[in-house]
Amino acid sequence: MLSFLSAVEANSGDTIGWALLRIGIVLGVVLGIVPGLIWWERRLLSWFQDRIGPNRVGPFGLLQPIADGVKLFFKEDITPATVDRLLYFLAPAIALFPAFTIWAVLPWGPDRRLTPIADVDVGVLYILAISSLGVYGLFLGGWASNNKYSLLGGLRSAAQMVSYELAMGVALGCVILATGSLRLTEVVQQQFEPLWGTVPWMQNWFILTPWGLVAGIIFLITMVAETNRAPFDLPEAESELISGFHTEYSSMKFAVFFMGEYATMFAFSGIFAALFLGGWSPLPFNWEFLAQRATDANLPWLASALSFVGGPIAAPLWMLGKMFGGITFYIWLRATLPRLRYDQLMTLGWKYLLPIAALNFVVVAIWMQFGWAALFGALAVLFLLYINVVLYVSRRRPKDEVPTVRFVNPPASTEATIEVTRS
Repeated sequence: MLSFLSAVEANSGDTIGWALLRIGIVLGVVLGIVPGLIWWERRLLSWFQDRIGPNRVGPFGLLQPIADGVKLFFKEDITPATVDRLLYFLAPAIALFPAFTIWAVLPWGPDRRLTPIADVDVGVLYILAISSLGVYGLFLGGWASNNKYSLLGGLRSAAQMVSYELAMGVALGCVILATGSLRLTEVVQQQFEPLWGTVPWMQNWFILTPWGLVAGIIFLITMVAETNRAPFDLPEAESELISGFHTEYSSMKFAVFFMGEYATMFAFSGIFAALFLGGWSPLPFNWEFLAQRATDANLPWLASALSFVGGPIAAPLWMLGKMFGGITFYIWLRATLPRLRYDQLMTLGWKYLLPIAALNFVVVAIWMQFGWAALFGALAVLFLLYINVVLYVSRRRPKDEVPTVRFVNPPASTEATIEVTRS
């Protein structure tokens, strides 16, 4: 066994010690930052809604998440009598598992000894596979609770994941097709190239390309739906499902569900930054090019500052900053948009996001084959095709019959009756 491990280390240029260090860094960061994310959401929502928010336990309320965690740890753990005990206790662990394992391929800096944990060739496929496993925890939690509201929440979560996982996969397929690689580190490195291959002082962040902007918006919408956050929080819609899949959970089992939710949100924010926002680069500028120009202009202090800003020391800080920006976007959506109806959720996923993502995939293929001139022509053709399809469907589809309710007060009676007609 020792000889086998030695051979692996010799072939990979890595050591088990470095691997354990990477795992320890990721676990420490995730476990340490989740309470801060909860505080940030509660504080930011209070500012959005003109409230005070947590401000008494510790300075600025920073110790409030710790107090809530202690309360949940010592709270009475209630288990309903009719639950499926094995699945009931297993569901929170299954929900938490993807939140940590998805970090294995996420790079947060240029130093390969520290990040990512595993620089595998199928990193993008790994993300899709692991992120889809989280729905098992929610569905099994609703099923095992033996509660009709919990079951409906679990079924909603499964249907939502299937609907939005397709559009997410096609959006990621655009990135794979353009880069020719499934490795996340390679995707980030290609965004350090000159913008559109012609602007040397800017980096080619995919969000700055026409196809990347469309794919990035689709991925942004689908990642919100994948994490069951507002306005896509149908699995835990308290207005009709009395909290949905986690209705029968209490104490630490309840806390584990939401620890997984916040860790997954943070991970998806990092994935979006790595795929579309240049990874750990703070701004879409070619820092090496600018530092060289500053050196040529005999400005060594400016060259040193530019090298530090775009260098490996500050890289993890920029990546964390982008992740916090993603969390802030999640919270902003929650404070701004109301929850969708379920038919609106399905319509958005199947009738709009998936067709647009598929058309965008075709545009990327045409651009790779024929260049920029064909790209804009393909964009125009596909836009006209989509508009004509929408108009054709709207002409062919009969209008829905909407029931009209009218109150009728006959002269001979003081009691009001209701007359329902179809219009």
